[in-house]
Amino acid sequence: MKTKNLNLLSFFFLFCSTALFAQNDNNQETPSEPLVTDRPDATESPTTIVPGFIQVETGGAYESFKDNIIKFETYTYNTTLVRLGLLDNLELRLGWNFTEGRNSINSNLWSDVTSGFSPLLLGTKIAVTEEKGWRPQIGVLGHVYLPFTAGEDYKPETTGVDFIFAFAHTLSERSSLGYNLGARWQDDSPEASYIYSMSYGYSLTDTLGTYIEIYGNVPENSKANHLWDAGLTYLISNNVQLDATVGSGITADQDLLLSAGVSFRLPTK
Repeated sequence: MKTKNLNLLSFFFLFCSTALFAQNDNNQETPSEPLVTDRPDATESPTTIVPGFIQVETGGAYESFKDNIIKFETYTYNTTLVRLGLLDNLELRLGWNFTEGRNSINSNLWSDVTSGFSPLLLGTKIAVTEEKGWRPQIGVLGHVYLPFTAGEDYKPETTGVDFIFAFAHTLSERSSLGYNLGARWQDDSPEASYIYSMSYGYSLTDTLGTYIEIYGNVPENSKANHLWDAGLTYLISNNVQLDATVGSGITADQDLLLSAGVSFRLPTK
């Protein structure tokens, strides 16, 4: 498929440019601390981007679910989130995904393959307070999802909205706990879907980290959906991080999730 090849090619060039950036990292003006990302897990960090820097977090994902003889597969060729530091406690967020969906019966591909961009995500993150004793680090996120920016196969009629409270605790020198609580109105649904996540992270070395997470959503009038995932992160430098994830559903809504990506930080001046 031509669209698929173009997106894979774009991701290849993005990865190569990131690798070149990593090689020249010592020549860049950068914060002394490693970048903190909002991928690969579903749990958003309460940490905002340093003013004067832009952070790009991108990757690809595959999801599958089989219901009797029908198999549903989703390929997301880019899950790109761009974060721009505006103030010491405020960042601007832009996100846009390109997705292809396929359905099959007994491994025979249906003719109705869907593809296109999801609604553009536009939002902000505000750092509310730093961690102190028993009090966690706290952040607040809010997003709108603009329907006119989506492809025809993924275009809702109404604007989607979500808000999330993000929390983080340092458990030890090498371990941490992050968790989110929030609500979402999306996909033309009149009911709120309450969302949650909890992620435990552990640093195996100074550059290699691992995490395990549970997350899900609880609609007001529909069945709840609960999932888990686990993964690895590898810090090439303070400004570049690679990641890989595997996951599945706890309830019967996902059989397999595979994801990999890269995040990098650049000065805007």
